[in-house]
This record gives sequence, structure tokens and C-alpha cells, in this order.
Amino acid sequence: MNYQIEPLQNEDWPQVRSIYAESISTGVASFDTKPPNWRDWDSCRLSSCRFVAREGKNVFGWATLSPVSSTWGYIGVAEVSVHVSQEKQRQGIGLALLKALLAASEKQKYWTVTAEIISENAASLTLHRKCGFREVGFREKLGHRQGKWHDVILLERRSKKTGGHGLPTRKCK
Repeated sequence: MNYQIEPLQNEDWPQVRSIYAESISTGVASFDTKPPNWRDWDSCRLSSCRFVAREGKNVFGWATLSPVSSTWGYIGVAEVSVHVSQEKQRQGIGLALLKALLAASEKQKYWTVTAEIISENAASLTLHRKCGFREVGFREKLGHRQGKWHDVILLERRSKKTGGHGLPTRKCK
């Protein structure tokens, strides 16, 4: 497969939404029960750190950062989301997306990137650990979805490049 990691464009939304719907259907990738509309999705993600894996006009995965808080003290800390279409999983796309996202986050001076992963999502836990994330917490029965409680693993990655010095070039919304 010959794909490129590129910045996400507004016109990618239908395919991004479809991939997110697939992820939601697994029951272990999100507590959402359906994908949001464009305005809601767009408003809670940083515009500077959004990528897709693309081959031609086809999008196979996406990765974004969201602010963890609107409080000034948390500027420089963001939460990651990575989703890959089911047909293209286990082909290195998630790894390529996450690496591109982390590189971009460091250019924007984010020094901590976090992830909250449902404990049954072994593939996502493995992916994040490959990229230097470490477990910093465990939250028992944090989320409820379709009649079942799920534990959540908290992960974080501290940048060795930014080291917490300076501020991101864009303020969180």
C-alpha cells in the first residue's frame, strides 16, 4: 500500500466520520455511540495538529490532538485520538499517523500528549507504547457503554524536545 500522511482537510470529513463510526462500532475505541457532526468535531480539536493517511482520494486513518483543558496552566498539554479503518489496520498506518502527530505537536511546543484508552483496546495500548507513551493511571469502571462498564488506562508522553519550555504557538479554544 502506498499512502501519504498529510494534513486533514475539511473535505476529508465524510471519510474521517466514516472511520470514526467504524471505530465506535467496535465498542472499545470510544465511549461515543455515534460520530458527531462536523462543527462539534472540529470545535474540540486543535486545528494545527490533524492528519490523515491518504492514498489518492481515499482516507484510511486520521489522528488529531484536543486540548485537555481551557485553563491557561494546561497550555502545552493535549490529548491524542488515532483511528484507522478496519480494512487497513495492522499495516503500520496508525504508527505513521501517531509519529507524524507527535512530531507536529513538538513543533507546536506541546510537551505532554495524553491518551485515555479503554483497557480492552490492546492494539491501541500497544501502538501508544511503541511511540513512547507510559502508563500513568488506571480508572476502574470509568465509562459505560451498551450495558457494560469499562476501565480506562491513562497514558502520557513527555517530549524530550520541548521539555515544557515555551508555549504552543496556538492557544487552546
